[in-house]
Amino acid sequence: MARLHLHMLSDSTGETLEHLAAAALAQFDDVETLKHFWPMVRSERHLARVLTEIQQNPGLVLFTLVNQELRGKLEAACHSLGLPAVGALDSVTAALQDMLGQRAEGRPGRQHVLDEAYFARVDAIQYTIAHDDGVGADNWEEADIVLAGVSRTSKTPTSIYLANRGYKTANIPLVPGVAPPDNLFTLKHPLVVGLVTSAERLVAVRRNRLLSMGQTADTDYVDAERVANEIAHARRMFADNGWPMIDMTRRSIEEGAAAIIGLLSEREAAA
Repeated sequence: MARLHLHMLSDSTGETLEHLAAAALAQFDDVETLKHFWPMVRSERHLARVLTEIQQNPGLVLFTLVNQELRGKLEAACHSLGLPAVGALDSVTAALQDMLGQRAEGRPGRQHVLDEAYFARVDAIQYTIAHDDGVGADNWEEADIVLAGVSRTSKTPTSIYLANRGYKTANIPLVPGVAPPDNLFTLKHPLVVGLVTSAERLVAVRRNRLLSMGQTADTDYVDAERVANEIAHARRMFADNGWPMIDMTRRSIEEGAAAIIGLLSEREAAA
């Protein structure tokens, strides 16, 4: 197994670097990655401490430093150590400069400014938390997205992820023998999406959930035939109402949310 020391330096929170590194590392198998995370590097003194650690644990250096003096010192130090230092946003920034005919401002953490988009995201999170698990059906019309599905089909975590992307999201569990609120079928503004999964996966998830709560796993809730019927009933409801379906069987929360955002974009483009 390959072993890699990965040093990530940022003059802000480092969230961008973490996501980029995770996406790139996912393409490689059998790699033991030792991550060294250095956020808020904005002084020569701080950089000196980081460089000491890099020298002791040589590896790949990824950075997002907009201060040219600090960046130059980092690149010179890595060059002397024979280590690669990669500016993670260099190619994108350069392309934007060329297309826009402007130079980047070079202000650290500028993407985290409390702008209109930030407050819209906070508003979406507050709305989504207040409309989890079928709550607040009377104002679902304010939502951007409404997720429907039987129990344990990832509705809540997908809703929270979408909220963090700025989408007001409500979700409703479909319970056998209990009719959903009538207004679910008359919504105009929100995109209603059905979440489904395989019966086998759903039984396993539900059984683990019951056991983690110290409850018996011998109930109708995990009966294979009943679960299959639940899913079949949900699929018919989605099809009858013309709602798109997302199968979460082999999708992560992020992948499911991306598919939903894609559906929303398609609808807006067609409007």
